Amino acid sequence: MAHFTVIGLGGFGIAACLELIHLGHTVTGIESDVKVADKYADQLTQIIICDCTDENTLREAGIINSDTVLVAIGTDMQSSILCTLCLKNIGVKEIWVKASSKSHHTIISKLGVSRIIHPEEEMGIRVAQALNYPMVNDYLSLGDGLYVVEIDIKENLHGFPIGKLLDKAKETIDPLLVKREGRTITQIDMTFPLNTYDKLLLCGKRSALKHIAPYLV
Repeated sequence: MAHFTVIGLGGFGIAACLELIHLGHTVTGIESDVKVADKYADQLTQIIICDCTDENTLREAGIINSDTVLVAIGTDMQSSILCTLCLKNIGVKEIWVKASSKSHHTIISKLGVSRIIHPEEEMGIRVAQALNYPMVNDYLSLGDGLYVVEIDIKENLHGFPIGKLLDKAKETIDPLLVKREGRTITQIDMTFPLNTYDKLLLCGKRSALKHIAPYLV
């Protein structure tokens, strides 16, 4: 279990807070709007109402003890930048920042934060991928052109050996696991037969995964 601090409890910030709580972590929310803070007071581990651009206030709040601080301030770029500067000045090591524009990203990147997030852009990409490949439940980019995808197996592939499917890619795709009727199967060889309603996790390059997409519809 880790402890996180989320600064800014708008839609993005509170969604991150509640999911972290659901995953078993503790979360301190920091918000300047009293009404917003009161709304979520019973759902988070702790809520602090304060000015997030005040370095002394953030220091007194004990943010330095957080494993990671997420700056989730919405469209107020100035407040986001000042808050990030304060966090750097008080010695917070792991800082993630939500960026609302390219200029915001450029400035924040100069401050040496751990990660910059573009939620709208990233969600737009995920939606486009889902529209283009409706058989893919979810995907994760690993960098260097590699992706992990979760695929629903349809009736047309029932009994199909997994190796026969992957051969159609003409590039290497690694089967990671199969989720079947509540079980997770990790011992998979190329003769392993797929069943309708299986969920198959694969790892490979986009070009390889794209080659097998027509056989998954």
